[in-house]
Amino acid sequence: MGRGALAGTVHSSTVLGWREWVTLPRIGVPWVKAKLDTGARSSALHAFDIEELDDGARVRFRVRPWQDSNRDAVTVECPVYDRRIVRSSSGHTQRRYVVLLELELNERTVQAETTLTNRDQMGFRMLVGRQALRQGGFVVDPGRSFMSGRAPRPIRRRNRGRL
Repeated sequence: MGRGALAGTVHSSTVLGWREWVTLPRIGVPWVKAKLDTGARSSALHAFDIEELDDGARVRFRVRPWQDSNRDAVTVECPVYDRRIVRSSSGHTQRRYVVLLELELNERTVQAETTLTNRDQMGFRMLVGRQALRQGGFVVDPGRSFMSGRAPRPIRRRNRGRL
């Protein structure tokens, strides 16, 4: 190993910030501001009106992509990938549905194991966990934000509840 090389350095990685704008194209969500969290295994998406279908094989839920707005809610149906007991950052456990969602981040597409939960009180509608980050070859710099670019200004205003 050369003098300046670090053990475990990944040369093909893309550095992202702790928060980024992502797209969920298959479910019709063109923009959602997400927190990138290497401490979380799976990703999590704000979902409400969650309803089990086909004896638990599928799930229907609604997604509100904007943090401070009820506008532009999307209804989604997809297969249930798993059900897991998840411990939140506050230490509470909750049984959640897990679905596989296609996630676009920094012009790369990954398939993210995503739990469905109410994130109304959280700062971000989505959390991207290390399973998706590893799959995309992403490294998170906690001192940076929006390394993959910002959403257009009208989208950012809508996210803040300003139309």
